[in-house]
Amino acid sequence: MAFLGIFGKKSESGLGKHPERVANKRAQAYDRWESIQALGRLQTKEAVEALLPRFTFYVEPSITDQEEKDAAFSAIVDSGAVAIEPVCAFLRRVDSISWPVKMLDQLLPSDIVVAHLIELLSSMDTEYERDPECKIQVLTTLSERQDARVAAAAARFLSDTNETARFAAVAALLAQEGAVAAHSAALIDCLCNEESVRVRNRILEALATAAISVTAREEAVKARLTAAYTLSKSGIPQKR
Repeated sequence: MAFLGIFGKKSESGLGKHPERVANKRAQAYDRWESIQALGRLQTKEAVEALLPRFTFYVEPSITDQEEKDAAFSAIVDSGAVAIEPVCAFLRRVDSISWPVKMLDQLLPSDIVVAHLIELLSSMDTEYERDPECKIQVLTTLSERQDARVAAAAARFLSDTNETARFAAVAALLAQEGAVAAHSAALIDCLCNEESVRVRNRILEALATAAISVTAREEAVKARLTAAYTLSKSGIPQKR
């Protein structure tokens, strides 16, 4: 009875061999294409879950890869609300977030997408890790969005051990209106401890634009000024 129940459930779902085909980069292109189309017609949560693995690998030629991913993307988005939960779960487990973020942008209001990105970022650490690429992607994506919650979420990564992550954190923070003034102390702390010239230049530019005085940390800031900047008499960074 259990044996029949398993196969009855599989048949009822309508998935058949399609999930295996979609997830197999070595499958024949026409088989994958047929399965993407079949799953797309179902518009169920299970079908969306079966389509998502197609975004985890690349096939040659590039035009085939793009066509398959575009078709899977459209099928997922067209599935509507049932796609939200599996796409959010996919966002939390993949190394590259570009496709799931694009999907969520079609499925959810922008403020909720930002909330999911901030939640993902909150699970990440500032300590050394072998591959910080996903963290950098999240910070970079947040730097392209305006939301009052972003600056505080990004500020923690001003002390990240990875230089690119710090640069992305600065960019995410500075992209938010009023964030330079609100987080000036954290930015100045970052500046005083920063070795990277590009990170220091970005912070100095922001402090100069916002006319933030660094008088309270003047000596420490002077030691971290780059060749492009000096301090005015009132302690505000300015370009030479």
